[in-house]
Amino acid sequence: MTDTYRIAGLDLPHTDPNDRLRRILKAALPNQGNNTLQPDSDYWDAEFFKLHQVKIFQQASTAEQSAILGLTNRSLLEESYFIEKTGVGYMAKMVPLAETVEERMLYGLFTADEATHLSQISHFLPEVEPTNSNDPFVRLLAEVVESTDKTVLLFVLQIVLEGWGLNHYRRLAKECHHPILAELFASFLDAEARHHATGTTLFNQIPVAADSQATILDVLAQFLFMVQMGPQSVLAAIEQVKGHLSRSQKIQILEELDTQTHSGTRLQILRSLMRGGSADAIVQALDERGVFEPLPADKCVF
Repeated sequence: MTDTYRIAGLDLPHTDPNDRLRRILKAALPNQGNNTLQPDSDYWDAEFFKLHQVKIFQQASTAEQSAILGLTNRSLLEESYFIEKTGVGYMAKMVPLAETVEERMLYGLFTADEATHLSQISHFLPEVEPTNSNDPFVRLLAEVVESTDKTVLLFVLQIVLEGWGLNHYRRLAKECHHPILAELFASFLDAEARHHATGTTLFNQIPVAADSQATILDVLAQFLFMVQMGPQSVLAAIEQVKGHLSRSQKIQILEELDTQTHSGTRLQILRSLMRGGSADAIVQALDERGVFEPLPADKCVF
């Protein structure tokens, strides 16, 4: 394992399926039933991704449409997998950073939440599970987890990203077409709410140092820029199946995906999560950078 992402554990491998550790882990985890699905299942349909509005998708063959949907579905599942995988390391890291018995107990319980979620998500991926990710959001998440600044950790990971996770998982659950997977994402919500509430409570008890605020602003500016750029994973899935796309084709696809509405809704949700108390100064500084404004399609393609 590399030193860069030691806590996040992005490249931690899985043990062999017949390893004794697997049997011990299975016995320790809550009863999960049989959640394994067919790898080619489309849990979210074309309308979920707004693909039904995209001409190149409409004109694609049935096989190509299925391949594009397979990639977009896989991308969502892998993102959830890596978020929960990183979460196990993060929550365990927060145990020794706790300043009261109750805080330490909470983070011990939260570590178990993330381990359970990781196990459950793994059932919905094909047999060969990912051991690393090149997704920019996942890499940024992993970099933040390695931080030694507790203020940064609380605000970025538990207030902003756990709060965002509540909205994200709620939408995944509501619009998923497979009842078992929909129920699984819905079951994450109570734990995500506790993680978010704990982060908010602890953050509001501590002063925000200037260097901590500067780091928070830098990290969130990078994250919000990714949101401003619209549904890039959908665009990448189309290009992977259809082949090279020109700049004008990419702009047209993003316009058909209504990228400004897509990004604008998400940016306003994220902004609302950051408001209140000492966080208002952070919001004001981000406002001044213009990172809550969605970008038009032609600004989302280089």
